[in-house]
Amino acid sequence: MCLAVPMQIQELLDGGLARVSAMGAERNIALDLTPEAKAGDYVLVHAGFAIEIVDEQYAAETLELIKSMAELVDDPMFAQGALS
Repeated sequence: MCLAVPMQIQELLDGGLARVSAMGAERNIALDLTPEAKAGDYVLVHAGFAIEIVDEQYAAETLELIKSMAELVDDPMFAQGALS
């Protein structure tokens, strides 16, 4: 399964790249598929590329779901297979 993560563009860089951040992580990504993206925008990042510009509410809701999934995986009940 592949997952695109919403991240906020912090800075536009040379060469069609951008510095993005989410949940304490930062990385450089390519804007080849979303050349109209600008600093402050939220983009879905997959395999090092921004694949779509999304609004802030969508980004916040998706990041909350990702956090919830991570908490579930750390739950001992889930790890023992009691929830499956």
